[in-house]
Amino acid sequence: MPRQRLSTMQDCEDLIRGSMFMGTGGGGSPDWGSGVFTAALEQGLDVGWVDVEDIPDDAWTITTYGMGSIAPMSQETQEEIDRLGLVDMHGHGDMDEAVREMQEYAQVKIGAIVPPELGAGNTPAPLVTGARLGIPVVDGDYAGRAIPEEIQGTPNLHGKRGWPFTTVDRWGNVCIVKEACDIHMMERIGKMLSVAAYEGCSIAAYLLSGEEMKQVVVRNTLSRCLELGRAIRQARDRGGDPVMAGVECTAGWLLFEGEVVKKEWEDRLGYMIGTTYIEGKGEYEGRSFRVWFKNENHVSWLDDEPFVTSPDLVVIVDRRSGEGMTNTLLEVGQQVAVIGARGLEAFRSQKGLGYAGPRYFGFDIDYVPIEETMQRR
Repeated sequence: MPRQRLSTMQDCEDLIRGSMFMGTGGGGSPDWGSGVFTAALEQGLDVGWVDVEDIPDDAWTITTYGMGSIAPMSQETQEEIDRLGLVDMHGHGDMDEAVREMQEYAQVKIGAIVPPELGAGNTPAPLVTGARLGIPVVDGDYAGRAIPEEIQGTPNLHGKRGWPFTTVDRWGNVCIVKEACDIHMMERIGKMLSVAAYEGCSIAAYLLSGEEMKQVVVRNTLSRCLELGRAIRQARDRGGDPVMAGVECTAGWLLFEGEVVKKEWEDRLGYMIGTTYIEGKGEYEGRSFRVWFKNENHVSWLDDEPFVTSPDLVVIVDRRSGEGMTNTLLEVGQQVAVIGARGLEAFRSQKGLGYAGPRYFGFDIDYVPIEETMQRR
């Protein structure tokens, strides 16, 4: 794939649109992503990506991302922040600081940044961090979607360690975690630090050589997100069906259409966990659909029967615009469509399902590949 430069805000918005679709309800805030892109373009930064093969095998690479719940901040939390007099020290730059802290701690020069996942916030942020630091960002990521935990990333699937890792929050707190006993504790430590920081922190992790990175990265996903976002916008602009444009661009399936009638959720240990209930409309009149999420959508039921589950994708989009939605912003009364698509083949293995299948998330449900489920309908 050729190098890609995001030269206009339209390019940036298309990437955000495609990344939010692939974020499956998580992946960070579109407002945050738009904000970092707007600031970068105003500063004249060269924002874009390079092909994975452009990175030398002996270069050091890193991934950097935001850690924390996607739940909206409570009034009580905001009042506590105000009472403590906390001041934002970095603006949008705490991710830059996390990378600098890793370079200083490990005594290496970072030669490339890999986005951690696809999402409206966690894809734009590392792109702009790379532009500010003069470090190339690769056309790929470590999940092929958005994920709630380190364990669902491709580095873990292939036995790569995420530590040491550095964390920086907007208040100026810096932590360096030299060792973690396993991936579960890496996740837990990161989440606890994000909870302590009230609204998340930025992490730099997975210090891998270029050769190691190429073994585990999901390639060309940024280019595909840009193409997806453009396809949805262009279908809408010419009076077509943007929902079906999303279906076609992802080789997916339309699973359901209806109205959100209830959303139950809680902010638990750094995750937004809950269930969205949808009442069918049109050809789905009289039917029901529900989706359980842990930041992202993972398990669905059609008429109370298990349906599409992770590692395949369950994407809720606005029925009129085709725009994907984060579970933070999804509201009762919205008219939506639900789209399903194949997840990464690597996570369909027995080992992968142990990290990303419905049983990992606590459900007594066997994983059935989406294409088999849809053939039975």
